[in-house]
Order: sequence, then structure tokens, then C-alpha cells
Amino acid sequence: MYTAHPHEETLERICSETIAADAAHVDKDSRFPGRGVDALAQAGLLGACSAAEAGGLGLGMPGAARIVRRVAEECGSTAMVATMHYCAAAVLESLASMEVRRGVASGRQLATLAFSETGTRSHFWAPLGSAERLGGDVILNASKSWVTSAHKAVLYVWSSRPVEANAASTIWLVPASTGGLATAGNFEGLGLRGNDSCAVTATGAVVPAAAMLGSDGQGFEIMMNIVMPVFAVLNAACSVGLMEGALRRTIAHASGTRHADSGSALCDLPTVRGYISRMRIRTDMTDALLSDTLAALGAGRADATLRVLEVKAAAGESANEVLDLAMRVCGGAAFRKEVGVERIFRDARAAGVMAPTTDVLYDFIGKAVCGLPLF
Repeated sequence: MYTAHPHEETLERICSETIAADAAHVDKDSRFPGRGVDALAQAGLLGACSAAEAGGLGLGMPGAARIVRRVAEECGSTAMVATMHYCAAAVLESLASMEVRRGVASGRQLATLAFSETGTRSHFWAPLGSAERLGGDVILNASKSWVTSAHKAVLYVWSSRPVEANAASTIWLVPASTGGLATAGNFEGLGLRGNDSCAVTATGAVVPAAAMLGSDGQGFEIMMNIVMPVFAVLNAACSVGLMEGALRRTIAHASGTRHADSGSALCDLPTVRGYISRMRIRTDMTDALLSDTLAALGAGRADATLRVLEVKAAAGESANEVLDLAMRVCGGAAFRKEVGVERIFRDARAAGVMAPTTDVLYDFIGKAVCGLPLF
């Protein structure tokens, strides 16, 4: 699926040594995966989506998907932090200054999206937060409901209603250090417990008018044309990585666990092998759809938008099915932390409720195939 790049060995070392070693503690303590994120940054891997001229790797979405997929095999939280950084980086690559692009590409400035709001929930494309001009500045007021890396990010790619334009939204580059911003508590969720996702509010937060990314009212276009493809593809890559991680652990458990009376391993049972084969097939089917989505985007195919909608929905549903089977194969042992399956089981549930949710995507896909406008 992916073309190997010179950083493959570095990625493998970081995943197998640092990210894997920290994953259980990240989950147990709802702790931000700082060591893993720092290791990715120092290796230049957070610059996967950034151009070489900005100090990035210039690997595009295929390279970023490869990184997220491999990281997710060990830790879903770390994979999601990287995913949201890449989403923000894609916007900044297109619309920000070279100075900002260089900071994001180097990983020195961890970035994230601040789109979802309490009032609009999964309809992230229609923010309620305001932006009011005051001389050469703009005052932001908003209640963002979910911001990944909320406490650790240096830069937020922020959405608001337009200042003046008759449109849905405008996008801003907002430093996390901006006065008037406040994060609310720590994340205590079912899964992805280390992704540091929490509410961020802006109360009279002042940014320069030059912080606008693109033009006033261009937010919807930026969200749909830049953010949505990257987020859908990388979210799907995360789901595929979680499935691969579950398969590896399930096979190890089924092969290494034996009945004392008969000496037979769990994998000697045809039923168990059948479940594992279903896990393998579902993972491979999803990976193939991910590959085709990347190919469609790369070639500018007519069905690229449909594939973008499909891949996130399909990957999220498939991950739930694969992890249900993993829990079934591993039985009572799956409920113990040391097997590692229940953590992935919980992490996999997040894809379906991350906007656009699976149900919203099904509606979009239905509209697309019926020839109806999405909005």
C-alpha cells in the first residue's frame, strides 16, 4: 500500500520502543503521550505533510497515513494527536506564513484544530463563535467543545462566524497563549484517554486581523477542501492501525494460550481460527479502501469525495467489528489490561462519534450516491 521512505526505520524504532512502552500508562493515567510525540517531532515525522521548503518531509497524505497507521498499532492516543497536528498543518501549509509553516513542520509548534462547538456539536462546519473587528485586531468569543491536545498544543486552527461576510465560517490562527483562552479540566474518556481532548473557551480573546487564514467567509471551503480529506483519511488510517494492533495481540494470545488438559492452543479450534480470519479480512478490506481513497485523491478522480466520505465511516465500523471479535477470541483474558485488547477496543469506539460522525457520513454518502447536494 505505502511506498517506503527513509524514515521507516526511525518510525519503527519510535513505535516499538517509546510509544509501545508508554501506551498502557498513557491510557491508565489519561496522560498526554509526551515522550512519543516528542520523539516523532525530533525525528521530523510531525512534518510529514509539510513541504520540504518549510523543513518538512513532503510525504503528503500517503506518508502521514503510514505514520498514523503504525503509531495507532501501539497507541491510539498518540495517533490521534498526530492526526490533528497533520490536519492543522495542512491548513497552515496552504495559508500561513513561512515562519509558522517552519515551526509546525519541525514539530516545535504542536498544532491542532478547534472546530467543534457546544452549540453545533458534530456540525463543525457551522460555528456559533463570533469574531468582531476592533481596529487592527479581532475579538474572538466561543465555546469549543472538543480540542485534541488542548493543553499541549501551541497553535489552534480556529473557526468562527465571519467578521462581515455572508457565509458560514472564517478560519484563524490562534496561539494557545492568547489571553482570554481557557481550557476546561482534563480528559477522562472511555478511549483515547491520553489525547488531551477538552473544552476550550474564548472570552474576549484578541488576535490581530492578520491571523485570518484565507479570506473572511472562506472557512467552509477550507474545512471541506483541505481539512476534511486529511482528517477522514488519517482517522481511517488510525482505525486500520488499531485493527492491526488488535490482530497482532489476538493472534499472540490465541497461539500462546493452551488448555492444560489437552495441550491444545486456542488457535487449534476451528471456531477461533474463523473469528481471526474474519478480523483479517475486515482489516484488509478497510486497508484496500484506504489505499483507493489515497489513489483517488492523488489522481483527482471524480469519485474522490465519495471515497473520503466512505473511508472514515467504513474504517470506524470495521474497527468496532474487529475489536468485538478480538474480545470474543481472547475471552475473559481480554478484560485484563496485560493482553492489550480492551484498550484498543475502547479506542476504536471514538471514530464513530468524531465529527462528522458515522451516522452523519451515512447521510452524506446517501445524498452523494442519489445525486443530491450534501448541504
